[in-house]
Amino acid sequence: MKKLTAVAEMQVAAAGIRATGRRIGLVPTMGALHDGHLSLVRAARERCEVVVASIFVNRIQFGPQEDYRNYPRNLERDARVLAEEGVDVLFAPTPEELYPPGFQTYMAVEELSQPLCGQSRPGHFRGVATVVTKLLNIVQPRVAFFGRKDAQQGILIQQLVRDLNLPVEIVLCPIVREADGLALSSRNAYLSPEERQAALALHRSLGRAREMLNAGERSAERLLAVVRGMLETEPRARVDYVEVVDAATLKPI
Repeated sequence: MKKLTAVAEMQVAAAGIRATGRRIGLVPTMGALHDGHLSLVRAARERCEVVVASIFVNRIQFGPQEDYRNYPRNLERDARVLAEEGVDVLFAPTPEELYPPGFQTYMAVEELSQPLCGQSRPGHFRGVATVVTKLLNIVQPRVAFFGRKDAQQGILIQQLVRDLNLPVEIVLCPIVREADGLALSSRNAYLSPEERQAALALHRSLGRAREMLNAGERSAERLLAVVRGMLETEPRARVDYVEVVDAATLKPI
């Protein structure tokens, strides 16, 4: 596995791969890899002849009170795991490489950035859209792979690609969960054993809403009330939002 840190090196390597007619699959990550990330790598290997994974903790998608400095980082371990998974190229640029002095251009997907996570994390999706656009421009993959766990992010990236006519297919892959239903996340490492158990309230409440929907419930108001009620019974939980929205526009149903 090649490990590249410079934008120019990655561009040259990617151009050489494309010149041979091989398809590049890109898996963008912020590192601290878990089986959810590796499921994206495996999906890329099935679809593409060459897999490029990126690791970059993107500071511009973190708010002032968020965990940029403390976000888990272990590049040596992550590189070893990616090599074992058959990744061909690891692109791990420094912050200065992607955002050099004088950088001042940002991407914004206007309407999709506003609701849901956008309300409590202003500027987050501008940072996501900017770094994803840069990675797609640098690597120019045929396909890029993201997880459905970050649902709003995936929908926003699909819109970005359509709006800018970027020649890349965005594939959203299934959520990978622990045996008890908790979605895998790098930030799960922050949780104490008690918090880890409390976090299951999210999966349980959404699961109950799914059961109601499958049983014929069609009132968004009743579904929301059940999910919110279940979450509020967990003392460690604080609800940012519970919404039923259109999966393309994110507008409330």
